[in-house]
Amino acid sequence: MKTVLFLFFFISLGLISSSAQIQIKGTVKAYNHGQTLFPLSNAQVNWLNDEASVYTDTDGKFEISKNPTSRTLIIQYPNFRNDTLLVNRPNLGLLILKPEIELEAVVLSQQISSVQRSLFDVQNVVTVDSREMLKAACCNLSESFETNPAVDVNIADAITGTKQIQILGLNSPYLLITQENIPSTRGASSSQGLSFIPGSWIESIQITKGMGSVVNGYESISGQINTTLRKPQTDQPLFLNIYANNFARFELNSRWNTPLSDKLATGIFLHANTRTAKIDDNGDGFLDTPLSEQINLMNRWQFGDPNSGWISFLTWQYLKDHKQTGEIHFDKNRHKLSSTYWGSEHHSDRLDVSSKLGYVFPDLPFQSIGLQLAYTYHNQDAYYGLRTYDIQQNSLYGNLIFSSIIGSTMHKYKTGISVMVDNYRERLNTTPLNRVDNAMGAFFEYSYTDLDKFSMVAGLRFDVHNRLGEFLSPRLHLRYSVWDKAAIRASIGRGKRNANILAENQKLFNSSRQIQIENSNASTYGLEPEIAWNYGVSFTQKLFVNKRLLVFSADYYRTQFENQVVVDWETPGEISFYNLQGDSYSNSFQIDLSYELLQNLELRATYKNYEVKTDYKTAKLDKPLQPKQRFFANLSYQTVRSPIGKQWRFDTTVHWQGKQRLPRNGLDPTMNTHGSYSPSYTLVNTQITRAFSNKLELYLGGENITNYTQSTPVIASDDPFGPNFDASMSYAPVLSGVYYVGFRYKIN
Repeated sequence: MKTVLFLFFFISLGLISSSAQIQIKGTVKAYNHGQTLFPLSNAQVNWLNDEASVYTDTDGKFEISKNPTSRTLIIQYPNFRNDTLLVNRPNLGLLILKPEIELEAVVLSQQISSVQRSLFDVQNVVTVDSREMLKAACCNLSESFETNPAVDVNIADAITGTKQIQILGLNSPYLLITQENIPSTRGASSSQGLSFIPGSWIESIQITKGMGSVVNGYESISGQINTTLRKPQTDQPLFLNIYANNFARFELNSRWNTPLSDKLATGIFLHANTRTAKIDDNGDGFLDTPLSEQINLMNRWQFGDPNSGWISFLTWQYLKDHKQTGEIHFDKNRHKLSSTYWGSEHHSDRLDVSSKLGYVFPDLPFQSIGLQLAYTYHNQDAYYGLRTYDIQQNSLYGNLIFSSIIGSTMHKYKTGISVMVDNYRERLNTTPLNRVDNAMGAFFEYSYTDLDKFSMVAGLRFDVHNRLGEFLSPRLHLRYSVWDKAAIRASIGRGKRNANILAENQKLFNSSRQIQIENSNASTYGLEPEIAWNYGVSFTQKLFVNKRLLVFSADYYRTQFENQVVVDWETPGEISFYNLQGDSYSNSFQIDLSYELLQNLELRATYKNYEVKTDYKTAKLDKPLQPKQRFFANLSYQTVRSPIGKQWRFDTTVHWQGKQRLPRNGLDPTMNTHGSYSPSYTLVNTQITRAFSNKLELYLGGENITNYTQSTPVIASDDPFGPNFDASMSYAPVLSGVYYVGFRYKIN
């Protein structure tokens, strides 16, 4: 089958037509007095020092053959200034000519929003930049979504306080989480990995709903979250952030970047946090938030030579993380793995090394080849009361990508081969569960782009996996511009993955439930792989109301599982893992609205509705701890920044969570057969930022300022070694109001 993979790859490369005449395209327009764009027909277009010309059509469009001796294009139109531009790509897009004589005018500049939803992306993508992460105490990736609704954030359990993210009603294992488009949070890091990516290191986050690109792998089912890190060549030379809150959490974030030449730069990023105070505000005898220590160090190298076409990144990151939780009187040196007091510890050591090497052909700027390589070592030692769970993961990843066009830049493609090897050494109590997973695949992705009306991305992967077998992963994304500033999108695709049932469900260890794995004689824990189809549609409309931008969007997605590893905790005292026997699906509907109410006063609001159901052995039930409805609103205001950088910024966010189904527990005999539902509740967060200059900012804020908490987060807390103990049924915060203060210092 390896021969098939390479044939698949090289046949794709054969699509290049080296003899095709390259055409340079563009559209010429101008503004009328009403500031509306209109096409300029019969505008003259010619190469510098070449008398041969072409003229734009009635829509302002032109097409001219590439000149082998000139790269400078001249556009001329009567009573308008000539436009001379250096051509570095075949599709020049929209070109706007200016009148020869312009009346004096007041120019108003509008800052681009920190959360962007493009009309031209074929996929349903929301881009969040670093400014959005300054609106809250964004300490790591799992806390980066408090002020935007693209991702749902839930509390995993009442013991560790770990935050778990969801898209389309499905937990993070069904997401492809990448860093610089290299798979990152997966396997051993599934439950804790999002807290290993400091928010201050992130330049932007791209959130994709539905199936992702085949270029990045076959595991994506509900979507993809990609983080782009800050680059040494463009980041500030120095950044420093210190944070503290009323629950004794202290954090330090710093970045130092320096150029070593005009082509080479390096940066050192540091994150450290600690929490040393024992807090039990609800009086149940258990810590409300764990004691913790983390040190996180990263070094990035960036090389770029535009003249030669070479660009590369080399990044290494080391992390050491320790958490302790449990009963407030638990002493890890005296009570570890004893029944005196219930306690838990997590020790994580992690090393990531990755590199990206790319080459853009100087004479063919639309053609490039890139190589991504990564190595990950992750070691976790943990215990939960009397239960131990250790996992070590060594992973290698490689992805070779070739990009080019077919005839013109309206027809692009990517093709390549990838390899992934995961070596897991896992142990639950005294039972070893070691395995090696390896996969090799080839992919081809074709893109058709017509920004005016229709665009499409169609992709296909073929992979060979030692446990999943040989399989295809088709993906299709469509975009159509129905009218001005409006786009409708549709997507469909198939994903397949191995479920790491223990690493992904560690929160269930915080209970006295006994683990049952129903073996079906498959190769991973005796369970068959998970397979699902995801399809959906979305609509986005941008328009101006009272000369202010309003963005409206709505989407509907359905994820239908062919097979799923069911995590069944419907029987008190048990956790059962077994393959789906029946139906399992997730329906997600979402409406978003953003509008600038007044100058610099922006409102964003979102409503979500979920229907997530699975056939358990007892009945078809709603997914436990999944709100059926959510509402989000964010109101932000900022004053005009002074020339020296002085500014006030105010942000308030409201989260409303609908009811959630709670599985039965053995302590409440009045609970019906299929459990009960939690109450709905509202959380309010707010932050005020004062910029004193372009270098110094002070911020203070509060999370959950309404002090809403779950009444009994730990079931049977007075008998933690008894049969009814359970801290995994968290539907609301354990901590009441969290108030914090911090400052940021930077040198631009």
